[in-house]
Amino acid sequence: MNDDVRNIVLGVVAAGISAALGWLARTYVWRRRLRRKQAFFGLPENSESLLVVNRDPATSEPAVHRFDVFALLELSALIKDCGAHTQVVTQDAVHQGFGERTEFCVGGPGSNRRMVAHMSAMLPGIRINVDPEPGPDRGAFQIGTERYRLDAGVAEYVLLARLTAGDPKQSRPVFLFCGQRAITNQAATRYLARNHERLARKYGSNSFVLLLKVANSQAYGPDVVELVGDVTRTAQTPLPAAATPRNSHRAS
Repeated sequence: MNDDVRNIVLGVVAAGISAALGWLARTYVWRRRLRRKQAFFGLPENSESLLVVNRDPATSEPAVHRFDVFALLELSALIKDCGAHTQVVTQDAVHQGFGERTEFCVGGPGSNRRMVAHMSAMLPGIRINVDPEPGPDRGAFQIGTERYRLDAGVAEYVLLARLTAGDPKQSRPVFLFCGQRAITNQAATRYLARNHERLARKYGSNSFVLLLKVANSQAYGPDVVELVGDVTRTAQTPLPAAATPRNSHRAS
């Protein structure tokens, strides 16, 4: 074997080794990211989860708003990426405890009984005005002493929460998407899909409650979302009875 042939063979072998090492490295990184994603969502391979569907309060018949349907589709994609399975159930047909399966609950207390139960049990520091009559505080959030009013199509708010009960490493989380309008629910699911890696690094398996602002949805839809702040501590601290406004969701 002359030098030219030897150099060619060595070059091919080196290229093969480099390609194999590169493939192994990419596979390791991909699997590591997948494990972190599965841990954050509480969705190990082949696990079961719940998608809790609200109802459209604008109709008398059982129906789901189209923006809530879009939100459910985005959540379904996240669940599929984790290699898990999902069961879609309506908000009045869920009969299971907290922490048995990962749960994704969509819709405010005016359209989702399951959301009412979760907020009453775990977020006593939040009140939401569910008065159907028009008024400046219709749909407003009260978080502690702060109030966030709805300005439809211009400035709208949504709560994105990851909550666990007991040992966060043993209990499966529930994710809440509680918005002032259906389009804000979709905005929150999209925010979660885009930022779950950053949220996992910051919070790990711990609970959090974020207040998000959807800006100019009449022009930009659910795409322009601002983080107002982390309201976890305030949301988990009970409000005094005098601070509870009339016609609002309150803990029972």
